[in-house]
Formats: sequence, structure tokens, C-alpha cells
Amino acid sequence: MAAAARSKEPVLTGAVELARAAAVEIAEQPEHVGEHLGYTIDEDRLVSHRFACTAKGYRGWVWTVTLSRVPRGRVATVCEAVLLPGDDAVLAPAWLPWDERLRPGDIGPGDVLPFKPDDPRLEPGWTPTGDPELDEVAIDELALARQRVLSPVGLNQAADRWYRGRQGPATAASVASAEPCLTCGFLIPLQGPLGAVFGVCANEWSPDDGKVVALQHGCGAHSETDVPDRPSEWPDPAPLVDELLVEVTAAGTGAAAVDVDPPAEGPAADDAGEPAAATDPAEGSTESSR
Repeated sequence: MAAAARSKEPVLTGAVELARAAAVEIAEQPEHVGEHLGYTIDEDRLVSHRFACTAKGYRGWVWTVTLSRVPRGRVATVCEAVLLPGDDAVLAPAWLPWDERLRPGDIGPGDVLPFKPDDPRLEPGWTPTGDPELDEVAIDELALARQRVLSPVGLNQAADRWYRGRQGPATAASVASAEPCLTCGFLIPLQGPLGAVFGVCANEWSPDDGKVVALQHGCGAHSETDVPDRPSEWPDPAPLVDELLVEVTAAGTGAAAVDVDPPAEGPAADDAGEPAAATDPAEGSTESSR
């Protein structure tokens, strides 16, 4: 078919260099125009040549140059040259309105979501019937006295999201915990159908404090678990005596002992406080002469 087409439009199919020159003219760099990928006969006297685009970030894109000629003409002319995406081209995602592009976690302070009157996650709330018993259960116990409340779809989506999330039973903290949240004293039960699977953590030491947790979730801050006693990883070292500044000597080899006479026996204890008797000088001289 290509041979037949070439024989039918030899002027246009053979003008490869003319088409390349047109592609180089619109490209930022001449080297961005790659090899010739072929041509397509669009209509009579209308052929489009395709060249690979080698520019960074344009994988799979092709330069497309359309050539034409006048009836019975032998000269090809350029109609248009454009850069078009190929089958495996890298493309931007399809455009979506901003309210459809938002994802959980994108809402910041001051941001407001648009109102959705037909949100499948919600359904009309309880309308008072006049029956005191029914109204008391619906309004006081189930808190359904709102314009809209969670529908079964919304309940199922919330339960599935929480159960599979970071406060579910399959997290690393849950697997490593000794006891589940079901037996923890810090668990606040929920009312309604979700209370059979979830509760709220009220332990400030837990990483899940103030969050909805599955009853089979767990962490290391459980109220009934304890840490077994074990030896310290840093035991007290043995006492160390610095002997570099201490002179060690054997017993009895110190300084020579000094003989000290025992004190003379003094007057009796009763006479210790009395003064000695005075001696007469005359008697002393007489004894000396004798």
C-alpha cells in the first residue's frame, strides 16, 4: 500500500527534506528533530510526514509536517508543522474542575468545600413524628436531629477507611502490642453501629490519642501491660583505685619508733587540785650544810 501511495504521490512522499526543514524551523534546537518515522496520505495531494522529537520531556511526541501540491503540480509546499503526541507520549492528566481535584488532606485553614446536595454519603436526618418514644431514641440517643446524617454508604466507607488505616489492626504497632485496645482502660466506646468495631483513644501517651481506633488495634501505652524487670544495659563498673599517687609500704617498716617514758605518777586525784606546801628557806640551807 505504501508503494502504491508513493507511486500515486511521488512528489509529496519524496519531499522528506522539505518537511524536515519545516520541523527544524519550529523546533527550539535543530537536534530536537530526530529520524523520519514515515508519512500518512491524508487526502488527495495531501501528505503528512512524521519525525521523532528528541527534546527532553517529550518522549513519544512527533513532529508532524503536512505537505500539499496544486493539481498537476510538481512542487510540494508546506501547509502546517506541529508537534503532536504519539501513542506512548507523556501527557498531562485530563483537566478536572478544582472541586474534583481535591483530595483528603488538601483542605487548610480558611478553605471551604462546595456544597454537594446529592452526596451519596449522606441522607436526610430524622424528622420528628410526634411519637415521644421514637423521637427520643432518634434525637437523644442516636443524634439524628440534623438536616443530613451518614447514609449506609457513608458509614461503610468510613469503617473501611478507618479499619485499613493507621489505627487499624494490621499496623506494625498493633502486631507488636501485647493487648488490643478492646481491653484498654483509656478506650472511649462509640455509640451506634460503628461502636461494635471502633472506639476513641484517650491516652495522652499513646500516638493515637484523640483518634478513632479499631478495637483490635494496639500500642505500647496499653493500661494493663507492663515492662518486665531486666538488668540494666549500663551496670555499675567495679571500683577503681588510683594507686599512682599512693605509696604502699609493708606493716612495721615506717619511721623508727621513739621510746617515751611513761608519765610519773603525780599526786592523788584528791590532792590534784591543792597547791604544794611552801618550803622554809632556812630549813633548806641547814640540810645543805649537813
